[in-house]
Amino acid sequence: MDGRDKPGHDGYKTHLMTAAFIQRLTLTNFRSYHAAQVSLERAGPVVLTGANGAGKTNLIEAISLLAPGRGLRRVTMDELAFSEGDGSWAVSAEIEGMMGLSTLGTGIDPPAGEDATTSSRKCRIDRESVGSATAFAEHLRVVWLTPSMDPLFNGPASERRRFLDRLVLAVDAQHSSRVSALERSLRSRNRLLEEGNSDPHWLDAIEHETAEVAVAVAAARAETVNRLSGALVATRDQSPEFPMPEIALDGWMEKLLPSQSAREIEDRYRALLKDNRVRDAAAGRTLDGPHRSDFVVIHASKGVPAADASTGEQKALLIRLVLAHARLIKEMTGFAPLLLLDEVVAHLDPARRAALYDALSALGAQVWMTGADPAAFGDIVGRAEVFEIQAGSVRPVR
Repeated sequence: MDGRDKPGHDGYKTHLMTAAFIQRLTLTNFRSYHAAQVSLERAGPVVLTGANGAGKTNLIEAISLLAPGRGLRRVTMDELAFSEGDGSWAVSAEIEGMMGLSTLGTGIDPPAGEDATTSSRKCRIDRESVGSATAFAEHLRVVWLTPSMDPLFNGPASERRRFLDRLVLAVDAQHSSRVSALERSLRSRNRLLEEGNSDPHWLDAIEHETAEVAVAVAAARAETVNRLSGALVATRDQSPEFPMPEIALDGWMEKLLPSQSAREIEDRYRALLKDNRVRDAAAGRTLDGPHRSDFVVIHASKGVPAADASTGEQKALLIRLVLAHARLIKEMTGFAPLLLLDEVVAHLDPARRAALYDALSALGAQVWMTGADPAAFGDIVGRAEVFEIQAGSVRPVR
């Protein structure tokens, strides 16, 4: 008899049909962990407590690397290695996911010599190499909310674009490839413009490619915003403790997508790029396109930009966005994603904290939450698996 068939685990068995679930997480020479393993007995909340700096965020960062992209801190791969190790690190997880039982693993090998550069990141599924972490999306989707996102609405548009691209990536694993292709194409165009006497045929070719990938990026963002708007509207009457956001994209290309074909918008952007060569050369960068668009969030009931809301309201708006996004992923894939909530509950009042726990329970996802104060999890600790983090070790709290 395995854990899924034990008495009292009917809810666990039900959740496995609708939520991705980590059964065992193993870290080797990762951040503050020389070696650590976390085993889960059931699907449900996972609470990580411990003093600040103990390694709670490091542990959920390891989970975030089991999704396309560079993880929740977006650092270089060599920064993830244990300080007293040989430069290598590894993260693996046994999961019940969208394709059944599987093992996902990622990491880097130690440098081959004193003068060798850091090895490239490797990704494996069931111990077989795959091209990149993009392949993990067939098994698992991961969504996170961290304190670094708190100033999102007051920060630069680039941070909101990055946040939106993360939302898109969770529903479309190829999105990061398109964004990277757009960035490369824009860099190539900028270099040609800097040269001053570049062959116009080369510029035409670069701008042709730039327009194609730019419209693809804009279309993917617009589709996700439309879907997410629908998910928000569908839950308008739920969790009133979290204010309703209205979201939109601010960019001419995105505004044309509903009324014009991709080919028409591509042609328009190519003409714009050609007309603006002198201006862009003087600026040293391309001044128009989806790489300049903004993700706009409005506090619906007050009718004001999220940037003008209070700090507490901004946090609540962000939580509502993330919860709606998780629901959207569940609707699109049939499986709730893993949620990683880093130091989220500590700054919520009791009513919002209880509302968050209720919303997470209704979603049915495996949620990993961190916090320094165990008392903050009093309302959920009875249905959660709790672990204490201490200087590179993980200890279950019974």
